[in-house]
Amino acid sequence: MCDKCGCGQTEKSFEDKVKEVIESVRPALQGHGGDVELVSTDDENNVNLRLQGACRGCPGAKMTMKMGIERILKEKIPQVNTVAAVD
Repeated sequence: MCDKCGCGQTEKSFEDKVKEVIESVRPALQGHGGDVELVSTDDENNVNLRLQGACRGCPGAKMTMKMGIERILKEKIPQVNTVAAVD
């Protein structure tokens, strides 16, 4: 049961929330020949992602990660601490 409102629904885990946001940004990346994979989350609300396809090694990948994916994750899930790209 949701502790916040008693609606009877279970509250989503941090990782499930991150997955939902990743799914929402994925079409934009795929439209440019890229993709993103959720590698891991941890107890400190850090998120590790792997850019794939055309995004991997792209000169603009750092900008995509920081100004795109990280910004959206932090906007939608305020608990996000850091977002990092991993190989």
